[in-house]
Amino acid sequence: MSLSSLLIANRGEIAIRITRAAAELGIETVAVHPADDARSLHVHKADRAVVLPGVGAAAYLDIDAVVAAARDAGVDAVHPGYGFLSENAAFATACAEAGIQFIGPSAETLDGFGDKARARELAERCGVAVLAGTQGPTSLEGVRAFFDSLGDGGAVMIKAIAGGGGRGMRPVHVRADLDEAYERCQSEASKAFGSGDVYVEELVGAARHVEVQVIGDGAEVSHVWERECTLQRRNQKLIEVAPSPTLPAAIRDRLTDAAVKMARKVGYTSLGTFEFLVDAEDEGRFAFIEANARLQVEHTVTEEITGIDLVRAQLEIAGGATLASLGLTQDEIPAPRGYAVQCRVNTEKMNKKGNPLPSGGTLSAFDPPTGPGLRT
Repeated sequence: MSLSSLLIANRGEIAIRITRAAAELGIETVAVHPADDARSLHVHKADRAVVLPGVGAAAYLDIDAVVAAARDAGVDAVHPGYGFLSENAAFATACAEAGIQFIGPSAETLDGFGDKARARELAERCGVAVLAGTQGPTSLEGVRAFFDSLGDGGAVMIKAIAGGGGRGMRPVHVRADLDEAYERCQSEASKAFGSGDVYVEELVGAARHVEVQVIGDGAEVSHVWERECTLQRRNQKLIEVAPSPTLPAAIRDRLTDAAVKMARKVGYTSLGTFEFLVDAEDEGRFAFIEANARLQVEHTVTEEITGIDLVRAQLEIAGGATLASLGLTQDEIPAPRGYAVQCRVNTEKMNKKGNPLPSGGTLSAFDPPTGPGLRT
């Protein structure tokens, strides 16, 4: 069946992006917002808008309220965008129970990839390399033991089991720093994701971060090439380039094959991204690190180099289309054309030591940059 109406459970840029794709397909759109977000642009771009109870970000995270809004609006489907409830298996289940199509992977797939330990297990079953690490939630004693097992010069990355976006992660190079890093990761993960469980992996000192875009219809899966996001700060991406400008063709083939193999294993539906570390000192060595079972912020650079409207394809698949009917089987995916770059712009200021701190305010063309190392 094709979709006729869609509630967008998000705000800002991604909500507007989804609204545009839906409009091109003749799908009516319904925006949601708390009262304090009524002036947000996404509210006025949609065909209709529904007010959510509560205020701020919490309103967009209220599963019961969002599902009730979708049910009352009489929509066929809900698109979660990215962030908020986009990888929440409970939300996908609640939508299904209300008779509403969740646009994204199945609740089972979301649950599996939302737990990084289970995702590692899937990779191993598919014969895809992972970094040496612990299995499942790991105690501080277990982290210490793993660190010791690496020998002289070893280093680890402590990571939250749930969530992503660089939160709940700390690299540790010195054993004496383990206790503090472990405590901070647990605290940050608990606040951000509702779970303080962490595990630990070997830290690759010189690694490149490469991710593969996939799209599936539940029966078939295609990759839409790769993006590189090696340039990061605090484990958050600053620059995204598609395709990777220096990745050898043989490694590209192995990475895309690994991503497709894992996605096919779970009968993947909709969009997803499989992330890998490539050893910069031994490019023949790479390892799967996690999968994002949703539309990503960085999808736009893939669209630019292929000409494929990924959001539109995602909506069409939710409406019953197949990769074959959309011309998106692997042999029909075009080769990358040129390069596209996406940059993160952070609203920050520098303290006296030159460290960046989050900051807000009004930008003006007449405000000269200030701070250490900058001259007006």
